[in-house]
Amino acid sequence: MAEPKPPLVFVTYSQDSPEHMAQVARLATHLRARIGLDVRLDQWDDHVRMDWSLWATEHLDRADFILAVASPAYKQRAEGGGPADEGRGARFEAARLRDMLTKNLREATERILPVVLPGRSVEEIPSFLNAYSTTHYRIHRIDDDGVAGLLAAMTGKGAHPMPERGRWLGTGERTRLRLADEVPWQAHDPQVRSAAADLGRVRYEHSIVLRGQARGVVDVDLGGKYARLTSAAGVLDDAREPFQVGTFRVSVDGRPAAEVTVTWGVPATIDVNVTGARRLRLEMSRRGAGPSPLHPGAGSPAALAWGDPALF
Repeated sequence: MAEPKPPLVFVTYSQDSPEHMAQVARLATHLRARIGLDVRLDQWDDHVRMDWSLWATEHLDRADFILAVASPAYKQRAEGGGPADEGRGARFEAARLRDMLTKNLREATERILPVVLPGRSVEEIPSFLNAYSTTHYRIHRIDDDGVAGLLAAMTGKGAHPMPERGRWLGTGERTRLRLADEVPWQAHDPQVRSAAADLGRVRYEHSIVLRGQARGVVDVDLGGKYARLTSAAGVLDDAREPFQVGTFRVSVDGRPAAEVTVTWGVPATIDVNVTGARRLRLEMSRRGAGPSPLHPGAGSPAALAWGDPALF
């Protein structure tokens, strides 16, 4: 499989001093030799006679990204100041950058990256690059950490990527998730299942039903994604023993959140705030079967249901 082609990067700067030129070369070398970018720098092409204006034009037009390195002389020459016979290369390249920005401001703003090297100032960025209203790249050290922000601009992969958007937690039918069959259960007792249920002569098509044992529990991983839990709770209309009393409990992150007791034909409504919660437990038991599925005890089989439990 072919290796992905790296971005082509052109460095435009001014030859302020031998020290500044050496610092620019260190940055370009790090980006090329260490990071693997296809960096082009005039210092590496000074071994042959050439037309430097054509050389600059070719690289400016072809480059995926252009690093505009700030310095006092670069700012002065890019803005048309100083003697006309000094820094002709920087003047020419800066003029091309201005033309790119005028032609397509959005595209050129993303391609032209103002760079501030160690010891340099944001004030040395040419004014047409809008250093205070657009991003600039201050490099405190020429190493991997120092160029991380610059690399993020060229790869589109920053240190703080946007997380995937979760489900909207507002109210309304379109934001409802049925707990019975649309939300995975982490754990549940064998006799607890998803089914339709009739409670108080009302049909609930997406319910959590307990038959055949005295107690039942369902555990759900909420992951902090929901705001409310709503449900009916009651004894099933077709219960063989309609005189039974049912107890329904809701626990949120291990803490009791709601408890109701119901009789046949008189279901209850539960509405619980689960904003930011990670874990949800729904318990239902027949009165006399013990206070919780965590405390085993004898008891007659129950016929209970959470009617259409939903998360918002």
